[in-house]
Amino acid sequence: QVITGGHYDVDCYVEDPNGKAIYKETKKQYDSFPHHTEVEGVYTFCFSNEFSTFSHKTVYFDLQVGDEPPILPAMSSRVTALTQMESACVTIHEALNTVIDSQTHYRLREAQDRSRAEDLNGRVSYWSVGETLILFVVSVGQVMLLKSFFTEKRPGSGGTST
Repeated sequence: QVITGGHYDVDCYVEDPNGKAIYKETKKQYDSFPHHTEVEGVYTFCFSNEFSTFSHKTVYFDLQVGDEPPILPAMSSRVTALTQMESACVTIHEALNTVIDSQTHYRLREAQDRSRAEDLNGRVSYWSVGETLILFVVSVGQVMLLKSFFTEKRPGSGGTST
C-alpha cells in the first residue's frame, strides 16, 4: 500500500529465483498478492516510481512467509475433536489476528493522514509568510502615500522674489 506521495500509486513486480516475473502491476495504490513458491531461492520484488519522478513515496508491505504454526503442539499430531479450552484458544487466537490486521490498517491510515497534515501545515506556513510580506509592503506604501499628502511642496528656491 502506498502511504504517501504523488497520486498514491507505484509500479511493482516480483520475480522468482530464475528471473521469471510472477507478478507485475503498474500504477497501483493497494494490492494483495498470494503466491505459493515452487522454486527455492531468493525472490526479488521491486517498487518503481519512474512515472512520477518528482514525488517521493512511502510504501508499506507485509510479507507473510509460510503457514502459521498450530497454537498447541499437540493439535497437529492428533485427529480428534478439540476440547472446549482448545476451541476457546483457537477462537481467541483468530480474534487477535483480526485485531492485529485492524491495528495495521489504522496505523497506515494514521500515517497517511499525518503526512497530509504536515504537508498542509507547510503550505499554510508559506502562505502566511507570503501574506505577511505583502501586508508589510502595502502598509509601507500607504504610509508613504499619506505622508506625501501632508508634505508641502515648495517651488525651487533659486527664483526671483517680488
